[in-house]
Amino acid sequence: MEGQAVPDALVVLACAGGWLLWSLLVGYLGHRLPAALLRQDSWLTRPRPWGESARSYERRLQIRRWKAWLPDAGDTFAGGLRKDTLVSRDRADLEQLVLETRRAELVHLGLWPFWIVTALWLPPLGVALNLLFATLFNLPCLWLQRFNRLRLEAILQRRARGDGTSQPPPDRG
Repeated sequence: MEGQAVPDALVVLACAGGWLLWSLLVGYLGHRLPAALLRQDSWLTRPRPWGESARSYERRLQIRRWKAWLPDAGDTFAGGLRKDTLVSRDRADLEQLVLETRRAELVHLGLWPFWIVTALWLPPLGVALNLLFATLFNLPCLWLQRFNRLRLEAILQRRARGDGTSQPPPDRG
């Protein structure tokens, strides 16, 4: 029994170290993405054809209740931005925030598949646990980025049309 504890600890350590290194690599690559690539939605980030809206995220996921609990690692690397630093209602800041939500969404999409790599050293149950971990830690972040971007884009569209106020809707969360 004692001899088995050491290999189990090494497996757990390998998974934790792998997730950490993968997260740093993907985060750094996302940080280095040129802004020009993030100014428009790609097939990965564009709204889905089933009528995706900020309101649907609010209604179905109660996103405002839990969004404040999620961390923001936008400033992990030098020159990065935390999304909460872009709080002005200036058009340029709102557009920068939209860009940063795309960056964060791509990073979380890039983080998720690391669970597949764990199949190189883990039995099926361990791989399934890593899939669960990857999903539980990335899906809420993806939902939040999409919710924020859809909300911000609606504000920017209203401003461009000249209808409505320049104030974003009140944040009840």
